[in-house]
Amino acid sequence: MTNDSTLLAAAPTPPLDGRRRRANRRVIPGFGLSLGYTLTWLSLIVLIPLVGVFVLAGGLGLDGLWKIWSEPRVLAALRISFGTALAAAAFNAVAGTGVAWVFVRYPFPGRRIFDALIDLPFALPTAVAGIALTALYGPNGWIGRWLEAAGIKVAYTPLGITLALVFIGLPFVVRVVQPVLAEVERELEEAAATLGAGRWTTVRKVILPALWPAVLAGFALAFARGVGEYGSVIFIAGNIPGVSEIAPLLITIKLEEFDYAGATAIAAAMLLLSFALLLVINTLQSRLARVGRQNGKAP
Repeated sequence: MTNDSTLLAAAPTPPLDGRRRRANRRVIPGFGLSLGYTLTWLSLIVLIPLVGVFVLAGGLGLDGLWKIWSEPRVLAALRISFGTALAAAAFNAVAGTGVAWVFVRYPFPGRRIFDALIDLPFALPTAVAGIALTALYGPNGWIGRWLEAAGIKVAYTPLGITLALVFIGLPFVVRVVQPVLAEVERELEEAAATLGAGRWTTVRKVILPALWPAVLAGFALAFARGVGEYGSVIFIAGNIPGVSEIAPLLITIKLEEFDYAGATAIAAAMLLLSFALLLVINTLQSRLARVGRQNGKAP
């Protein structure tokens, strides 16, 4: 009788590439169906509406689009929307990282309550946030009256818009950075301190390289939310053309005037600018993540 082990040894072994291909096909059961389902819903919800915007805007032609984009009021609205969104996202990248650091590294009474309050802008209607900020920072508000006396005007200025965008964008940075910071190995910090590194050197050489991709991800989310924000901004902005008028409001005005071509042209400009900026941020994020992985593999 032939030994079973002899039969197994004599059995033909499938090529390594073939086994690897079959293993890859078995990783996600029903991959073809899942991919088709994903692409279908992505097309219906995201791609087709965006293509519709560009199709409607394209009906104006390049000359018509440039005429609308070059209007002083449109340029001012785009500058205010993107400028305040970038400023608020940059502030949140720093402040949100600090808040996440406190929540992860320091136990203190009421930490869970404050941690839950971070998510409040997600649930709070943005119009309510705008009204509350206007009541606080308006000329007669509790805080605004003192700032006005000091020569600082918040409401009805780009500073007020930035304040509103900071309010609604902070949770994005905190919630992205917080789990990454919790996974940072304390042993590396202790080893750096043992080798004589100061606190700032440890933060700069050990902690920040691991956090940069997460910080940039939170920055991108806060920026994307801020560019299209409407409810929390419209009340505190004052909507003064050329001073505090945002692009989403200008689109709404165009629609109320039945100027659908002008509204879609401004929307197309916002989409192109947002996509370009987010592409740059995501590219930088992926490069930093790749550098971090390479440094982690280095002996």
